[in-house]
Amino acid sequence: MKADIYTQEGKKGGSLELPAMVFEATWKRDLVHQVVVGMQANARSAIAHTKQRGEVRGGGKKPWQQKGLGKARHGSSRSPIWRGGGVTFGPRNDKIFAKKINRKMRTQALYSVLSKKFKDGEILFLDALTFEAPKTAAAQAVLTNLAGVKGFEKLTTKKHNTVYFALSEKDINVQKSFSNFGNVKVSTAVNLNPVDVLKYKHLVIVAPEVSVSALEERATVSRVKESK
Repeated sequence: MKADIYTQEGKKGGSLELPAMVFEATWKRDLVHQVVVGMQANARSAIAHTKQRGEVRGGGKKPWQQKGLGKARHGSSRSPIWRGGGVTFGPRNDKIFAKKINRKMRTQALYSVLSKKFKDGEILFLDALTFEAPKTAAAQAVLTNLAGVKGFEKLTTKKHNTVYFALSEKDINVQKSFSNFGNVKVSTAVNLNPVDVLKYKHLVIVAPEVSVSALEERATVSRVKESK
């Protein structure tokens, strides 16, 4: 299976033979859902925190005598039924939301998402992306040029989660040039994951020969890890 490669000017600059393992994988909805939910849980940071009855201040003295006053019996004002008392089953910041995700599952989920995105025409291959210096205007010009490619017209109009640039290696000039765009994310191909690929409408893979090779190697790494 071949795919067209474009230049920064939005023109065709060649073609690339894509590995079927990465871009022709079967859509596995349940697996993708399981991996995405697991990754989101692992990234979750517990903030809300309530105190239990043993942590609130005061309440060491019995509010009133056990009998003789005609009142209900109480032993401490720390009780959850008292105002200012502890909270029963409230949120705690020591709760662990982490879920285990096997390496092979994560790799197969990524391949499944990439295959579906490629089938839907939402992946564009760019031969190179370089800037002499960090410049927002240059980044905007690239988006405008790529918006001329069929199927990618929304690169300049979509306001949220528009495009993910997957570079073959880290480039400070490119990252800083796109830093003022709230709807664009720039990272490397080795850091691609199902959550980000699904979050952004379009995926632009830069230097595809190197980037695709890095993606293909994930399966090999997974098999080696599983065999040990």
